[in-house]
Amino acid sequence: QVQLVESGGGSVQAGGSLRLSCAASGSTFGYLVIAWFHQAPGKERDFVADISWSGGRTLYDDLVKGRFTISRDNTKNTVYLQMNSLKPEDTGVYYCAADPTYGGVYPGDYKYWGQGTQVTVSS
Repeated sequence: QVQLVESGGGSVQAGGSLRLSCAASGSTFGYLVIAWFHQAPGKERDFVADISWSGGRTLYDDLVKGRFTISRDNTKNTVYLQMNSLKPEDTGVYYCAADPTYGGVYPGDYKYWGQGTQVTVSS
């Protein structure tokens, strides 16, 4: 069983930055694909980025490419999402998700989920 806890959300002005963290419990963390998803108010949960178990492969949605960076520290069982040049449309709840197989870009590809952290970007 894997438990995920997100932190680092908050309120910022457009153009600002935030760093989200996803702390995981469980001895299998180093073998998990970890992803971040974004859910805007009244909308579906959308893929933001994911990272392979080694950190050697990352994938980003086109809307965040060049602005967001996903990274992981397997010694701390933590994955990070550095968010720069934030826009009002980035507002929403950010969820951390994990999967012991291949991951993917759809919520159904992930077995474990955190509770989410709220990000609000004002114009």
